[in-house]
Amino acid sequence: MHIFILQTILLILLVGTGITALAVKDLLASVVLFGAFSFFAVLLYLIMGAPDVAFTEAVIGVVSTVFFIAALNKLKRGCR
Repeated sequence: MHIFILQTILLILLVGTGITALAVKDLLASVVLFGAFSFFAVLLYLIMGAPDVAFTEAVIGVVSTVFFIAALNKLKRGCR
């Protein structure tokens, strides 16, 4: 029962960060929320017993977040 509650909380956090990342107007905030979404997905995969998928998600989440921030830096747009 304890694991079910933790999985439910992580699922709610996943949905919340996903919707917020889509709704926010600032691009940098959206990228940060995308990183948080990836982190919550890693935790959920670990709890569900899939460490290989969690490791892959962690690597892809970090690399894509770095690429997104580098792309935002190239745009030279300030935060609004």
